[in-house]
Amino acid sequence: MTRSKAQGRRVEAAAEAAPTSEVAPPAAATPAPPKFSPALTAIDPSQYDSQLEAKEQRIRNLFAEFNPPPLQAFRSRPEHYRMRAEFRVWHEGDDLFYIMYEKDGEGKNRDVRVDSFPVASELLNELMGLLRDHIKASPILRHKLGHQPRKVSLPQANFHTTLSGQSMVSLIYHKKLGEEWKEELRGVLAKAPSSTATPQIIGRSRGQKVCVDADEVQEVLSVDGQQLKQVQVEASFSQPNGGMCQHMLSWARSATAGSTGGELLELYCGNGNFTVALAPNFRKASSQVSKSSVAAAKRNFELNGVGNVFVARMSSEEFTAAWKEGRQMRRLEGLDLQSLSFTTLLVDPPRAGLDSQTVQLLKDFQSVVYISCNPDTLHANLAEVRDLFEIKRFAMFDQFPYTHHVECGVYLQRREQQQDEQAAAAADKQQADVAPATNGAAATADEGGRGAKRKAEEGAA
Repeated sequence: MTRSKAQGRRVEAAAEAAPTSEVAPPAAATPAPPKFSPALTAIDPSQYDSQLEAKEQRIRNLFAEFNPPPLQAFRSRPEHYRMRAEFRVWHEGDDLFYIMYEKDGEGKNRDVRVDSFPVASELLNELMGLLRDHIKASPILRHKLGHQPRKVSLPQANFHTTLSGQSMVSLIYHKKLGEEWKEELRGVLAKAPSSTATPQIIGRSRGQKVCVDADEVQEVLSVDGQQLKQVQVEASFSQPNGGMCQHMLSWARSATAGSTGGELLELYCGNGNFTVALAPNFRKASSQVSKSSVAAAKRNFELNGVGNVFVARMSSEEFTAAWKEGRQMRRLEGLDLQSLSFTTLLVDPPRAGLDSQTVQLLKDFQSVVYISCNPDTLHANLAEVRDLFEIKRFAMFDQFPYTHHVECGVYLQRREQQQDEQAAAAADKQQADVAPATNGAAATADEGGRGAKRKAEEGAA
């Protein structure tokens, strides 16, 4: 799925998650969720089970009206599960430290000092300490960071780590960067005990980006005994909890097993995370992807030998118009949409859920895999198609322990009566496609009357 930072995915990272458990709905009332530091700078791992139970009960209650199968709950590691984090860097006298913001009792932001971050990976914590100590001891970096004797909010340090032991550190400066800022820094960060490769370092200032080497890392995800490689680019979305991502991919692959005769359409594809894992289950897969993710998605398909995928760089609304209305677009050259028989749709939308047009698109498929980072919008979308689909698989992924956030997965299949009606509609359409030539001539003339408008639309596409 492609979610932007503006959609609330800030300060997130991951490490391995624990095995799954299948639970039956208990009769007990929802337990009161335990409280933790909102910024997660302080947690109590002994309370992990109780916070997970509260989430499970909430999800069971929320979706009970749809009569789903038993909830399959996937546990996270209680500590060191996040792969990414972003901090402000502050100076106060001779001291230098990281800060995060959290809401106080009145809903206002307050500064929280961060010396360690227990929810982040071990490697990320190691890099935090090495970078902080090096900046404090470096006159060049302290000057470049704009050090002043009073307490000042200085630039930002972004950390991105992987289960494979690779990492990136991005430093956001107020001043234009020269060459001196990066001296020795990469070697210092390479001393992190959990690192398997020299960290990538990126420096940013207004209108400037400087890479010491590269601006990406390569993750390796273990899914059902298979090693899936994944390029993750700096400042682009990747799943924050790497261990939980492995469980999500395994669950979705299991749900779509036996679909080799069908074709998959995935919206919100991002860097190809789900496409790589699910493509072997289908004859052909087509992925809609944003412009910023095209290169990474294509590289990830190549890295994993996935050759049955067509990537379309366009919005889900544009793809729907091309498929349903026959609108011609240059970005779809080489793909005959009308010849494809999409049977399964995979959606992994942002927190806002599916827009009304995409909800309508669901109705054209035999099955749907819906990955949601917001149970409330998932519930609203399911309510719109409940008469057409039933939930065959139901999962909860504890992507963000110690918060109210949770991800869900549902596998929907069209109800039998609706399948018969869809088959009849398809037969009618096929018969209409071979209508008498007079009808075809009339349609061509009608299209000719709108030629100027269609030409303009194609040029814009």
